[in-house]
Amino acid sequence: MYEIENRNIGKKIFIVAVVAVFSFLVGWQASSFGIIGDIFDTTGTDTADDLAGPANNENLNLFWTVWDKLDSEYVDQNVVASNDKIYGAIKGLVDSFEDPYTVFMTPEESKQFGEDIDGKLEGIGAELTVEDNLLKIVTPMKASPAEKAGLLPGDIIYKIDGKIAADLSLFDAIMSIRGEKGTSVILTIGRKNLENTFDVSIIRDSIEVDSVTMEKTASGIVYLSVNRFNEKTDEQFGKAISEMILNEPKGLIIDLRYNGGGYLSSAVELLSYILPKGTSAVEIRQRGKENEMMTANGNPKLTKVPIVVLVNEGSASASEILAGAVQDNKRGIVMGTKTYGKGSVQEVSKFEDGSSIRMTIAKWFTPNGRSINKVGLTPDIIVEIKEEDLKNKKDSQKEAAIKYLEELR
Repeated sequence: MYEIENRNIGKKIFIVAVVAVFSFLVGWQASSFGIIGDIFDTTGTDTADDLAGPANNENLNLFWTVWDKLDSEYVDQNVVASNDKIYGAIKGLVDSFEDPYTVFMTPEESKQFGEDIDGKLEGIGAELTVEDNLLKIVTPMKASPAEKAGLLPGDIIYKIDGKIAADLSLFDAIMSIRGEKGTSVILTIGRKNLENTFDVSIIRDSIEVDSVTMEKTASGIVYLSVNRFNEKTDEQFGKAISEMILNEPKGLIIDLRYNGGGYLSSAVELLSYILPKGTSAVEIRQRGKENEMMTANGNPKLTKVPIVVLVNEGSASASEILAGAVQDNKRGIVMGTKTYGKGSVQEVSKFEDGSSIRMTIAKWFTPNGRSINKVGLTPDIIVEIKEEDLKNKKDSQKEAAIKYLEELR
């Protein structure tokens, strides 16, 4: 069973985030792998026989043979610390799984990831992934320096302050983009339909984005922008729903654009406000276990108010879970453009030395059994954002959602 109320059971966190906020470069170079359990001990004192575990003894003997050869014959003595060699070996194993969402993190990287997922960071405010060894922007966070600088989902970062991104290690790339508030970074960007790359100078800032923000229109329609699915989302969403009920809303817009995801349980919690209790929310399929249909689990407060869910190519993971459940249960209309397409679930496990594994443990499907992985969710109503709208800062998708709800009266 997945823990819905408490996400930190047994030092494990169930997440469906595309990546950690802005700087955790998932899958960068040799950074993806499957769980290694207790095969390696960070003290470096165990023997091959001690560490063999369930793996093939002969292969582990080869590992230690190579280890000893490097230790005794490499030209520079003690050029690499024992812990760094162990972490490097683990990351090599990770890479063999070729899963950009399965990542081993050193203690320092784990600390950065923890800050990212909790929303405590300074930088440019963009969610990143790696595809075909290219550093790609999944989505700029709302009102972030990245968004203000004009970065878009799908943009490729070729250089960071003149350094080729693909030549940097994972952590070097992270730290090259992240930095103190007020400092600047120059990114060389490649964009679809543009022949040449271009440079963007971005002033770093503190990234503190509320999970949920609310606006009310003159026509009685409530607009809720859900920016992240973290530990604060349920509380903030519930507070907004309670407030809007008092004013008898004529319609509700749930804006998931540029929302790269977060906790699986947060998506289900939000669905529990708008779907009847027991309604199918998302199906989880995990190795060695029976398929599990997670359902709306609360006391719904908005089961009849018309809903439009706004999505775009920056909507991923938990955002797609919510939009897919609304669509399959015919609870409202999904509007905008096709979503990112991330249909897997990750689990974070922490180890005593501060390192951790972020590992894909399951795949998720919409209530009707649809997989959106690598294909995205197609909205019921397609509304594109035109180039001239971007230049004029006109939100034609939001305007279309308001018009749709107004015409339902």
